[in-house]
Amino acid sequence: MTNMDKASTTQTKTSRLRELLATRTLAIPGAFNALVAMQIERAGYEIVYVSGAAISSCRGVPDIGHLTLGDMVVEAGRIARSVSIPTIVDADTGYGGPSSVAEAVKKFEEAGLSGMQIEDQETAKKCGHLSGKQLVSVDELVRKIEAAVHTKSDRDFMIIARTDARGVEGLEAAVRRAVTYAEAGADALFPEALESAEEFRIFNREIRQRGITVPLIANMTEFGKTPLLSVAEFERLGYRGVLFPVTGLRTALQAIDRLLAELKLFGTQKDWLHHMMTRRELYSLLRYTDSYEHREGGTNERRNA
Repeated sequence: MTNMDKASTTQTKTSRLRELLATRTLAIPGAFNALVAMQIERAGYEIVYVSGAAISSCRGVPDIGHLTLGDMVVEAGRIARSVSIPTIVDADTGYGGPSSVAEAVKKFEEAGLSGMQIEDQETAKKCGHLSGKQLVSVDELVRKIEAAVHTKSDRDFMIIARTDARGVEGLEAAVRRAVTYAEAGADALFPEALESAEEFRIFNREIRQRGITVPLIANMTEFGKTPLLSVAEFERLGYRGVLFPVTGLRTALQAIDRLLAELKLFGTQKDWLHHMMTRRELYSLLRYTDSYEHREGGTNERRNA
């Protein structure tokens, strides 16, 4: 594929992302590697999310700002290139000041991402649903957003501004910050760790009353401060994107944990075959065909895969 072809593909994905978030409410699952991203696309989802928490976990470290820009470009780029649907990347605090944010925009655009999320926590960040977070000033994030908007070469590449102010300064402060971020050029707003459906409703109402019309993103992570609301509920509350950033990873880890316990106890995985993707199913997902494997798979594949 030529550079021109790649640019065309990226433009199509970014345009598609912008169109989707402008028109309807969508579930956006998180992918922690390319194979899972391919599953997400095959299941019919239209946007993929790359969570900093998920990628950190897969590297064996907590989500406290350990990932570098280089780390995330490699991982997110591999995910974005594995699918034909748009991919949003979690860029945490932007990896530094405005110049670092500008560099991140360049790298993520080159890697094929369609949008980038930055947040207003201090560089030594925490998971958005933990207590004890520290925020940067409004002006600091505004400078980062302005740097991102000025740097992007594709006007459709989306800059998503996340505010963690709800748990630090309160809901009204989160609204004020979000309005300022939108006025600085953010293409979408992401209020983190709201604590009820009513808070989501109020946030949307207050944003709209101040003349802000950009799409709103909600984070539907498990075991946090936000109650588990459905995509339909978020649609009624006025949100366009509903992230499920670590849902797949948590489910996979639990399944592996139980498998390992039973394998250690019984010394065989035979009772787990019905939980597994067969060789043929995996090859199908990978779009790989091998005539020998398909001839030999037959009816015994579930048993022998």
